Amino acid sequence: MNFDLTKEQIELRERIRDFAEREVKAVAAYNDEHEKFDVELTMKMAEMGLLGICVPKEYGGQGLDTLSYIIAVEELSRVDGSTAATIAAGNSLGISPIKEYGTKEQKEKYLPLLCKNRLWGFGLTEETAGCDSRGTKSTARVDDDMWLVNGSKIFITNSATPITLGSTIQVVTGEKDGKPEFTTFLIENDTPGFTQVPMNRKMMWRASNTGRLTFTDVRLPKENMLGAQGQGSHIMLATLDGGRLSIAAMALGCAQGAYEMALSYSKEREQFGKQISKFQAVSFKLADMAMKIEAARCLLYKACRIKDMGMPFGKEAAMAKLYCSEVAAEVCDNAVQVMGGHGLLKDFDMERFYRDQRILQIGEGTSEILRLVISRYIGC
Repeated sequence: MNFDLTKEQIELRERIRDFAEREVKAVAAYNDEHEKFDVELTMKMAEMGLLGICVPKEYGGQGLDTLSYIIAVEELSRVDGSTAATIAAGNSLGISPIKEYGTKEQKEKYLPLLCKNRLWGFGLTEETAGCDSRGTKSTARVDDDMWLVNGSKIFITNSATPITLGSTIQVVTGEKDGKPEFTTFLIENDTPGFTQVPMNRKMMWRASNTGRLTFTDVRLPKENMLGAQGQGSHIMLATLDGGRLSIAAMALGCAQGAYEMALSYSKEREQFGKQISKFQAVSFKLADMAMKIEAARCLLYKACRIKDMGMPFGKEAAMAKLYCSEVAAEVCDNAVQVMGGHGLLKDFDMERFYRDQRILQIGEGTSEILRLVISRYIGC
């Protein structure tokens, strides 16, 4: 396996880093403080091709590989988690199910719009369905040659913005062998009976959109079904495998940004007549940060390369997401310790990074669930 980045991937990293430093950093703190989903910033990222990175060019995408996409998410996360979450969810959860399981007609209808200037949600989580994705209670039944949908979803990223086109949802469509049958549907935001309400007052990703979705006698034509009837759980869980790579990339970028802030601060802050970076207690913390970030990057990039080779990558995705998110937690905690009181002030970006990292051990599979997933892969 070749671990060198291609010339194109290196150039992509430089381009996204420059954009993040110029455009994202300038508004990140304001957007976080005011819980503002930034449409203008999102449109700038759309113009750069970040809304359809892995979509084939015939549908308006960039046609790039998984690793290139992950590098882009990593670089955005190095500056701001909310901005990265918009792109990560847009690609891995919004676009991916349609790209992988949609009919030709569904792809032609939705992918060009989602690559250009629209977003799409991934409606899996409910009050009764989190780690247990099969706890879905939302239902759909046939009524006069249409599907009648009722239920609700919660914590759905990108689902309630001014530029959201719709969401993919999992619902129960019956029983098979005494167990619920799950099916996925595509539902547009302007569908009668379908409401989307933004969820605010979050601790983290305050500038990322999170929505609560409600379906009240929503009527959907049969062509809105994604995949085959009863295939819903497979579609949603397979999508989450790719989503875990995105969360891992967000964690990696978050850790990198926190580490760089702590390192810079340690070289400026003086105590007892010298830079605090010269004290072993601080320098060892920074050394551990650098080491674990590099290990996390190697694990994540390996998982991406396996996926790009067309091989099963579920185990590696779970490992990368688990390790990267826990490294981000450790790095951010130690970065605050290095920065002391300044790390706790909103005047410093470190305070936002410390809050943002907390979701990374929860979304796309909690650390506990991922350990369960990995244990099953290794035969426990």
